[in-house]
Amino acid sequence: QVVLVESGGGLVQPGASLRLSCVTSGRSFTNSDIAWFRQAPGKEREFVAALRGRPSTSHYADSVKGRFTISRDNTKTTVYLQMNDLYVEDTAVYYCAATERRVILSELRKEKSYDYWGQGTPVTVSA
Repeated sequence: QVVLVESGGGLVQPGASLRLSCVTSGRSFTNSDIAWFRQAPGKEREFVAALRGRPSTSHYADSVKGRFTISRDNTKTTVYLQMNDLYVEDTAVYYCAATERRVILSELRKEKSYDYWGQGTPVTVSA
């Protein structure tokens, strides 16, 4: 059984940093595409960042580019989202998503491209 578990969310002030973690189990996603999405209150879920398995390239939503970084650990079982200089608008529940399929680049930012999802971790940015 594939399981994705996110952690690291919390309440922070604007300008602060957080690092989210997504631990994967049940199968190897070493060479798979994995992504972070978020859903703010009253809004649809949106793409945040993705890390391709092969080649290992990263992709970001314009709203987070330059502030967020997606990465994997050496064991390839944990994916991180380093979030710096947080804005109030970054407040959302953050979800980790993964797929066993090779996603074409034009589909990388779409929810339907991912087969497995975590339960989400809430991030609140407030003064």
